[in-house]
Amino acid sequence: MPEYPESSEAMESTAEVDVNVPSVARMYDHYLGGKDNYAVDRAAVAELDKVVPSTRPLAVNNRRFLKRVVRTLAEEYGVRQFLDHGSGLPTQENVHQVAQDVDAGCRVVYVDNDPIVLAHGRALLQENDRTCVVRADMRDTDAVLAHPEVTRLIDLEQPVAALFISVLHCIPDSSDPGGFVRRVAERLPSGSFVVINQLVSESARTRDFVTGFMERSTGGNWGRVRRQHEVERYFDGWEVLEPGLGRINDWRPDGELAPRENYDEWYEYGGVARIP
Repeated sequence: MPEYPESSEAMESTAEVDVNVPSVARMYDHYLGGKDNYAVDRAAVAELDKVVPSTRPLAVNNRRFLKRVVRTLAEEYGVRQFLDHGSGLPTQENVHQVAQDVDAGCRVVYVDNDPIVLAHGRALLQENDRTCVVRADMRDTDAVLAHPEVTRLIDLEQPVAALFISVLHCIPDSSDPGGFVRRVAERLPSGSFVVINQLVSESARTRDFVTGFMERSTGGNWGRVRRQHEVERYFDGWEVLEPGLGRINDWRPDGELAPRENYDEWYEYGGVARIP
């Protein structure tokens, strides 16, 4: 792992990491070529790849979608506040780097419940006073929005982009992912944006395998691979930006050559909407 100067709080968070159970954030980090993962995460990735081998290019393309969305919202729509739910481990070209490249005054809050995300995120951001990492259950909207670091950085009188990037499939139906997104949106001012994409598959075999595998591997910290029409319901009543909802590779592509995916397995589906 990279050696970062850590605060005592960050070191305490690192001490909580269970290296015997795979973490979705660390698996994603491995897919992106990062080093903040353990043998158990790499073993889980290897098993997953046996059935859905397109997962690595899917992860790379998901990251590129995130970059395009943030840049577009900052450049074309003037968004200067971003609230990233389930942000995962810091990697190259994070939300704050993309947004602050457009305007250095952009403010970004990352929310995640993984202790290693807190440890490495805070170390990385210790000299950036316009960005913070908050360790919280992202489903607890009241607690997140009342957090001192969130109230310091996010002005709920001004438009906010709420990001739910490749995270809702980690939320079980019992926690009502659609309702959770609505609760966040209801707290944001008119003219804010919601960005959602999640893993979908029209293959029952793929949905059942991946959902069961991830539930077992992560000790139940998983939700469900869903179908397109389920994701589309998340956007009901909002103004969906062009080019509409679809596979994220098709959302305002920038000409950068995307890794090839096998769409017969699963893919990331979603888009961007403006809150009226």
